Amino acid sequence: MPHEIPQTMGQQLGRRSWAEPWKIKMVEPLRVISREARGRALEEAGYNTFLLRSDDVYIDLLTDSGTSAMSDRQWAGLMLGDESYAGSRNFYHLEEAVRTYYGYRHVLPTHQGRGAEHLISQAVIKPGDHIPGNMYFTTTRLHQELAGGTFHDVIVDAAHDPQDLSPFKGDMDLAKLERLIEEVGAERIPYVSLAGTVNMAGGQPVSMANARALRELTTRHGIRLFLDATRMAENAFFIQEREPGYADRTIAEILREFCDLTDGAWMSAKKDNLVNIGGWLAVNDDAIFEELRNLVVVYEGLHTYGGMSGRDMEALAIGIEESVSDDHIRARIGQVRYLGELLTDWDVPIVQPVGGHAIFLDAKRFYPHIPQDAFPAQTLAAELYLDSGVRSMERGIASAGRDPSTGDHMRPRLELTRLTIPRRVYTQAHMDVVAESVKAAYDARHRARGLAMVYEPKYLRFFQARFEPLGAA
Repeated sequence: MPHEIPQTMGQQLGRRSWAEPWKIKMVEPLRVISREARGRALEEAGYNTFLLRSDDVYIDLLTDSGTSAMSDRQWAGLMLGDESYAGSRNFYHLEEAVRTYYGYRHVLPTHQGRGAEHLISQAVIKPGDHIPGNMYFTTTRLHQELAGGTFHDVIVDAAHDPQDLSPFKGDMDLAKLERLIEEVGAERIPYVSLAGTVNMAGGQPVSMANARALRELTTRHGIRLFLDATRMAENAFFIQEREPGYADRTIAEILREFCDLTDGAWMSAKKDNLVNIGGWLAVNDDAIFEELRNLVVVYEGLHTYGGMSGRDMEALAIGIEESVSDDHIRARIGQVRYLGELLTDWDVPIVQPVGGHAIFLDAKRFYPHIPQDAFPAQTLAAELYLDSGVRSMERGIASAGRDPSTGDHMRPRLELTRLTIPRRVYTQAHMDVVAESVKAAYDARHRARGLAMVYEPKYLRFFQARFEPLGAA
């Protein structure tokens, strides 16, 4: 009688398990410091997880920016760095990769995404201009404001409801956009700012249908459409999964079709493109490119390196190709969903549907007894670190900053704590540890009292602000 193959756990449950499309070749040791030591570290950091030392962190879910693991091909590419000041061959490899997979004519490297945001803002925004977008992002909005513009949120209302299950909560509300155009005039809108998998909404995607309608509207009014392409490969996955007509299309094909609807894009390559540093800015318009090529020399470096080394441009060119692999994206988002499903099974309040790059804990429902001015999302990030050494970050009132006209806190409807999953870094066992820590914090939620901000920097305060615990009630 032939030997019977034992059933896997997945088969016993009536499903087939999946595994990451890579194997581990090198490891970095992790350590867990004691709860007492974590308490001291948290106090020294002013209860701001950005100010913790990485040596004091066990599982680091602060951000997916620059924290991904590079492939063997990317590491090999580092050895092929041409560090010529001008005309590095690695730049031309990067340029070709952007043109192939994103489709734009003109490409400029930058040191990271906010360098690209700064350049495009300085090039096309004039004082008094208005920039509509599908929810703000912190650095994007700041660069628009520093250039003299005013940001307007025209995302669909569903994006502000963490329990709404709409499949494309990143979509633009075209009626809101039309009203803004009527109010301020198309000539005062230098571009519409469209982001894929909207970060501040919980990583929610934009549909191809919405992008196509948006393109028609902006063309009719003579307004440019620029894309924050930072997580567009992940956005392409949701289009493939949820939008009729795209199930048999590849991630690369969907990405290119989406980008072809826009006039240009900026990229923080530290996310989708799988590198530890770098970014790029790409446009189709010759005149805008000429202005950008001049500005990049002032602020970043020569137009053929833009603040990046040759070796990093080579790793980025390879990372672009790897980032559009269907197997890679499926596994990447699958790990995020795995964590989300664990928390949902335990009735932990999170943003639904689960987005592409992170789980967003709904701090308002987590801590209904803590008023928003007492920073519930920041409190939750601190409590998670204290419990297990897991580092997360706040995406709520601290990130929103202050209203430039009144000086008062801006109070977003979403008060979220983000568990951001680096690409190709952690195993499912790490996700189990994270989920159990969140559950422990949720079980102890009634003991949390909130925080007071005791130091506030002028710009992007969430990076460097300091807090103190409020006294017991």
